[in-house]
Amino acid sequence: MINLIKLVVGVTSLEELAERQKLPTNLRLHPKSGRMLPIVHTRAFPKQADMLLQGGSLYRVIAGLILCRQQLVDILPEARPDGTQGTLLFIDPKIIRVEARALRPFQGWRYLRPADAPPDLTGSQGHDQLPPSLQKELTLLGL
Repeated sequence: MINLIKLVVGVTSLEELAERQKLPTNLRLHPKSGRMLPIVHTRAFPKQADMLLQGGSLYRVIAGLILCRQQLVDILPEARPDGTQGTLLFIDPKIIRVEARALRPFQGWRYLRPADAPPDLTGSQGHDQLPPSLQKELTLLGL
């Protein structure tokens, strides 16, 4: 199993991410399950798609911090309106908070090995309710 990591552009909190994913433009009918699922558009199709779909997640970077993950449900090619090829990442709507970890910006997505992924937060561990800017400062201080 392997994971993906991708920046969330224009979002400043997990609550905002959850609301954005409920918008009709960010939902698509999954052809295999028949469920409406959140989607993430990306250009490149992952060469390791089979491994990603064996329990992998999409880790999300918000305001310079890895803050959450969502289980990958499917990865499908799409033909864009302009004729170019793209990729749809179908993700589980459940947002799982992870231990905040600072990360510099990058373009596109990257693979993330399970050994390098931040652990899930269980229960209320304090920092998960702080604003991302304060979470980032505390993370950079090692707190």
